[in-house]
This record gives sequence, structure tokens and C-alpha cells, in this order.
Amino acid sequence: MCSIPYFCSMINFTKFTLENGLRVVHHLDESTPLAVLNVLYDVGSRDEDPEKTGFAHLFEHLMFGGSINIEDYDEPLQLVGGENNAFTNNDVTNYYIQLPADNIETAFWLESDRMLSLAFSKESLDVQRNVVSEEFKQRYLNQPYGDVWLKLRPLAYTVHPYRWDTIGKELSHIENASLQDVKAFFKRYYAPNNAVLVISGNISLEKAKELCQKWFAPIPAANVPLRALTQEPIQTEARSLTITSKVPADAFYLAFHGVSRSDESYYIMDLLTNIMGLGESSRLYYSLVKERQLFSNFSCYHLGSFDEGLIIFSGKTMNGVSLQTAEEAVWNEIEKLKLEGCKEEELTKVKNKIESSHIYEMMSLLERSIALAFAEVQGNANTVNEELTHFNNVSREDIQKFAAAYLTKANSNTLYYQKAN
Repeated sequence: MCSIPYFCSMINFTKFTLENGLRVVHHLDESTPLAVLNVLYDVGSRDEDPEKTGFAHLFEHLMFGGSINIEDYDEPLQLVGGENNAFTNNDVTNYYIQLPADNIETAFWLESDRMLSLAFSKESLDVQRNVVSEEFKQRYLNQPYGDVWLKLRPLAYTVHPYRWDTIGKELSHIENASLQDVKAFFKRYYAPNNAVLVISGNISLEKAKELCQKWFAPIPAANVPLRALTQEPIQTEARSLTITSKVPADAFYLAFHGVSRSDESYYIMDLLTNIMGLGESSRLYYSLVKERQLFSNFSCYHLGSFDEGLIIFSGKTMNGVSLQTAEEAVWNEIEKLKLEGCKEEELTKVKNKIESSHIYEMMSLLERSIALAFAEVQGNANTVNEELTHFNNVSREDIQKFAAAYLTKANSNTLYYQKAN
């Protein structure tokens, strides 16, 4: 018998929806004295106006500036032994609080109040706008290779809003954000009928329902616009871009369009990238870094996007190795996979790694809460209990067919990042 919770059992949960449209997922865990309140808003950078990008990420900062009734968000939480944080990506914005279960109502109070009425002021906007602007400069403009995603995304995407990064398309969009702009963004997306609330930990279902009715039910629903994103057309010819900058080494980035998070082939794509570039025993690291010493590092991964995301091959070359030589070696490995497929032991190894990672992550109450929220916003919270089965069903033939279909020259976007002389 397994002695560690969630190693051998599924994550049990109950779902219900409030009259204002708020979807609630309750997950009882009586083995912990803690509780997590996770609020996921169904808005990310893909929902932004192309001329006003970076707003979803800006709001991640603004939401900690206090609400009308709570001037300091952190102080009451710290007084009850809680901690909080948030993150934004292209698809969603997620806020979470972890605290002793006995103090869960403080989390309900804080999260519901800022959902109801965030405190908008010129002073708060000025502060957070400056914070985000400095982040843009430090991480994306003034750091070696920092602007990779500002260049690679618009190379790979021509019309889909994935063509800009979460930080925004350009710095001026954040610098010029007005109070009217951010108020309109909040009113449009930060509403109960555009959110998923997950309550996890040592909180009974009855208590969870009672607190939801008390703190979230009175919040009115909003007229959330239907998402109608411009879909990216199928790429039919290779694209490339060369950048020369003051970086320590040449770098190579190769991006292919993959599948969406809801596609049946998503699990095939995940396993393929693990085989090719996860860790030092992966195909590309072993061949291109250890054996041939063409790269100082190399990785292969995908972005895990809700819509059709990217598969990325990337590495920094060793001194004296040309980008052309490095690129040819990468393509040779890709063609080898397409021609010969992978070995059964390779596939078994990455499946085992995924299973152990999944088990380890699900030991965390917070990770379970976030996983349930992500699954529910995509339509089915029970996906968290089905993923390992999907991975185990992938065959060597599936990997080979996927590689042949997606890892093609016509579907490729290559960024050459050259070191300035």
C-alpha cells in the first residue's frame, strides 16, 4: 500500500457554480492543516488589444495594490500566517493564497474584495507601471538574449496574439497605459463569470459553500466578451531572422508550430520534446553537447499553450562552431527521429520521468489547486486524473508520425543570434 497521499489515488473534488457564473472546485485534504484559495481568471496576453499589450501582466501587479476596502493587501494576510503570489501567461492570470485552514475566511475576504472593486488610483498605476517598465528593460532589453521572445514570437506568428510576449509587444504600451485603459480592462475580464475558484485543504464542502455564498455570490456578473481570436494560418514555408548583439556566444533557436493543449496529440508532443531535449541524457544534449561539443547547452521543449503553441529547439554554440554547422547537426537529429523513430527504452524512460514529476508535484496542496484550476478553465477539472493514462497510451509510432507531420522545414522558424565582433 502506498503511504504517501496522492501517489496511488486520484485527486477527489466537487464542483459547483454560483448564480453569478463563478465556477468553484472544492478539494478536501484532511491530512494537512493548510488551505489554498486559488483564483484563476480566464484572461491572458492573447486577449489584449494589439495596440495595448502587456495589460494582463500589468494587472498581476495592480491587483496587489489594494482594493477599496483593503488598502494593504499583504498585511492582513501576514497577520494570519498566509502567503500569496500570482503569475500571468499568454492564456490565463492566476492568483493564490496559502494559509492555515482555520484562517481561510481571510483569503475569501481578500480575494472577493479585489474581484468586486479594485482600488484604482493614478498613484497606484504610476507605481506599478514603473515597476513593469523596469522589468521590461532589465529582463528583455538590457540582458543578453533577453529579447529572444520579442523576436521569435512575431517570426513564428503572423496574426495570432501569441505573436507578442506576456510582458507586451513594446515598452511604450505599458508606459502609455492610462487609468481609463486599465479600468476598462478590469471591467471586461475580472469578473466571477470569467474565473475559476479552487478551494483546497482541510475545509469541508459545507464550509466552502457557505464562504462562497457569503463573499463571492454578491459580486455581479459582467458582460465578458466572447473570445474570437484570429487563428494562425498553416505555415507553408520556412522563415528565419538573424540578430547581431553583444552576447557571450552565438545562439540558435528553431521553432515549429505544434498543437493546442486540448488536442489529443498534446501528450505525444510533450513526450517527443522530452526525448529530444529534457536533461543531459536526452538525445540532443548527449549528441550535440557531450559527444560532438557543438553546443555548450541544448534543450527542446514546448510552450504548453492553450491554442496551438510552439516546439522549441535552442542552444548556445561553442566557440569556433558556426551557426550553420550547429543548425545542420540539429536538423540531422530531427531527420533521424523522423526516419528511425525512438527506442522503446527512450520512451519508457521519459514516461517514468513524467510520472515521477507528476507524483511529486501533486504532493503539494498548492500545485494540486493550480492544476485543478487550469484543467477546469479548459473545460474539465478531471483532466488532472487522466493525464498519466494519456501519456502511457503514447506509442513509438505516435512519436514518429508526429515528428514527420510537424518537424518540417515548411513549418520552421529559425532565429540566429550572433555575437557581435
